[in-house]
Formats: sequence, structure tokens, C-alpha cells
Amino acid sequence: MRRWLPVLLLSGAALADDAALLRCRDIADASKRLACYDALVVPGGQAGSVPNQPQQSSEQFGIDGRADKSEVDAIESRIPGRFEGWDPGSRIRLENGQIWQISDDSSRYFYLDNPKVTIRRGTFGAFYLEVESSHWSARVRRVQ
Repeated sequence: MRRWLPVLLLSGAALADDAALLRCRDIADASKRLACYDALVVPGGQAGSVPNQPQQSSEQFGIDGRADKSEVDAIESRIPGRFEGWDPGSRIRLENGQIWQISDDSSRYFYLDNPKVTIRRGTFGAFYLEVESSHWSARVRRVQ
């Protein structure tokens, strides 16, 4: 029993607010459901935070595929000039100097000038590029 005590204590803290989890699970709209989960308070922290993690600046966001949770969950920038979309393996240079490469098999074609983009942290160390005025996203990895 003594060996299992830390596991039991951790389980109790993790399941402290089952009702809130169940409430979020029942939301049909995916973006509202995700927002509900993101707003849950982690024991010993604040909503959407993981305690005892170092802070990360937006300049470091996505470097070396870092998957550790930090205060930066997303960055916003622009793609300077004419943007015509992506193919698998395409590299996209952002206005902030970062370069991201498409790492999934998706292809999308746009004809946009200086579009605003958001790169969001996903699960299991994934990052996703979202282009304004579109409902499409691509999995990306930072190369510079």
C-alpha cells in the first residue's frame, strides 16, 4: 500500500473536478469544448497552466520541437507578400523571421496578400499553422 500512496494522491488531485470535465465533454462544438478544457484549473495552478514549468518566450516557441507546456500556447505573425498556400514539405517564412515547414501531407491553395497566421501548440508536441480567412490548418515544425 505504501508504494501506491503517491499514485493515489496524484490521481485524487487529477480527478478533483470530475464535474467540470464531464461538463466540457458534453459540449458538441469542438472549439467551445476545447475552450472549456483550456479553462479548467489545474490543481496548484491557474487555468490552462502547468505548475513549476519554465516560461518560454515567443522567440523560442517551437524550437527543437519543444513540447513542454509554457505560457506561450500560440504565436501570431504574418506571411509577408503574396501567399499562395502550401504543399507537403513547403517552408513558410513569417514576418517575425521564423521559418516553419509543413510536416503533414496536406495541400491548400490560397491567393492572399500578407495574411495573418497563428501557430498553435497541439498535443504530443505538435504545432499547427492556421491562416486567417480560412478554415484549414497544417501540422508544422519549426526549422529556424
